[in-house]
Amino acid sequence: MQELDPTILQKANSWLQGNYDADVKQEIQKLIDDKAYTELTDSFYRDLEFGTGGLRGTMGPGSNRINKYTIGAATQGLANYLKKTYPGEKIKVAIAHDSRNNADFFSTITAEVFSANDIHVYFFKALRPTPELSFAVRHLGCKSGVMLTASHNPKEYNGYKAYGADGGQFVSPHDKAVMDEVAAISSIDEIKFNRVDANIEEIGEDIDELYLSKITELSVSPDAIARQKDLKIVYSPIHGTGITLVPQALERFGFENVILVDEQITPDGNFPTVVYPNPEEKEALTLALKKAQEADADLVLATDPDADRVGIAVKDTNGEFILLNGNQTGAMLINYLLSAWEEKGKLTGKEYIVKTIVTTNLIERIAEAKNVTYYNTLTGFKYIGELMTQFEGKQTFIGGGEESYGYLIGELVRDKDAVVSSAFIAEMTAYYKDKGSSLFEALIDTYVQYGFYKEKLISLTKKGKTGAEEIKEMMEKFRTNPPATLGGSKVTTLKDYEKRVETDLVNNTTKPIELPASDVLQFITEDGSIISARPSGTEPKIKFYCSVNGKLDSKEVYTETDKQLDAKIASIMQDLGV
Repeated sequence: MQELDPTILQKANSWLQGNYDADVKQEIQKLIDDKAYTELTDSFYRDLEFGTGGLRGTMGPGSNRINKYTIGAATQGLANYLKKTYPGEKIKVAIAHDSRNNADFFSTITAEVFSANDIHVYFFKALRPTPELSFAVRHLGCKSGVMLTASHNPKEYNGYKAYGADGGQFVSPHDKAVMDEVAAISSIDEIKFNRVDANIEEIGEDIDELYLSKITELSVSPDAIARQKDLKIVYSPIHGTGITLVPQALERFGFENVILVDEQITPDGNFPTVVYPNPEEKEALTLALKKAQEADADLVLATDPDADRVGIAVKDTNGEFILLNGNQTGAMLINYLLSAWEEKGKLTGKEYIVKTIVTTNLIERIAEAKNVTYYNTLTGFKYIGELMTQFEGKQTFIGGGEESYGYLIGELVRDKDAVVSSAFIAEMTAYYKDKGSSLFEALIDTYVQYGFYKEKLISLTKKGKTGAEEIKEMMEKFRTNPPATLGGSKVTTLKDYEKRVETDLVNNTTKPIELPASDVLQFITEDGSIISARPSGTEPKIKFYCSVNGKLDSKEVYTETDKQLDAKIASIMQDLGV
């Protein structure tokens, strides 16, 4: 029979004896009485870490769970950081939440703790998308912002994203400073929970109106939309916050034929019609695809619960709906934006685009061909936002994105934005339709012109304490004993982003990587394949990103070349043992 680690029991008892609510103590006592040792261990084996992206975890009692007290400690630590950073100033913050269970409760707790620390809170009175929170931080002159969301995680999860004064998530050295302040909270008695009503100001429709009008001004091809205003668009918010702004954004851009997936338009943290509220998963788009087939739609859009990421489906040459992955959509968006800017004579040489190191290099090829500067950042949109803030007023950000379905067009926010992205994906579809092409045909044309890049992501889930240890062991094995060949091609370069060293394995030379340290390994082969291994920062997963490429001689050999690239990916993954 499994025994409970005495330190876990000691931690649980400290909650039973501490100044915690009675219902929380009751839940913990029940776990002890029921000998639910695995759950008790996962709930108390560590303190839920306030990482560089804030908090994310399953909800429930315990130090390693999302609850009133871990949310309160995070907010108190953030408040302490803000007061030390801006001494003598009247500090303002903005707070929003998505449709997750308890997100409204946790956002209220967050507001109350800030207010008790004499910080002025702009509080969205109802659920709103993450990008609107980023916009509000910037527009209202806030020093920080908090979004209560666990993005696309399962319904048991919730989370807490913290933003800096530029509207982006905290980056070094500020992220570490905030983390230190949160870690310094040693007792819940240090958390000020007593609400001060005078410090909380509700916001809502005024910010909506300003944000929508600003993103509408970004439109590059209003003439094409005017001619294609009847474009049939099926949209699903997958029970999330997208319903508050995405249909309105599409309407503002000029689209008059938007069909909503009725079964998924009501915000609901139980996500009753899907297994997993993630637009990367085909299952999450089942109802949208069914509606699209019935309506013979041109485009399917689906956003995740906090509306910062968007998945799309388009018709292939056989009229069948297929899902584009994040790399394909991101590359198409950049290609469209640069082409449309070029056609309108808007490229001056000061523009730039950004992608992450695990996002398709097709984007680099397109930018090179258009003579537009591109930058690579670490995984995480906060790094894209950091670059945007650095270049603000000096260079013009056109767009950027990452393979995990997150994109941004324009400089209004500092995080991925499914509202503006949905509008621009629709605009892009209208632009190509206006030229007599579908989005899928335009994708094939892009491959013919720049090279056929194909990517695949494989995620291995490793839950709990043992899972975290397994992931660490896997990364250490790859780091100390990298594969010699992958997919029949010699591994010529190893990039270790944690050590910030790039090693030429052929000539046995090294050079520094000019990016912050991050636990990512990249293997680059002789034939140009790139394979990245990275533990997720927000989920109990290790992710393997595989990118291969080849020449596409013509549209006619697309299917054959596609199969060849699939076979190469399968061979690489087999060699990695995943």
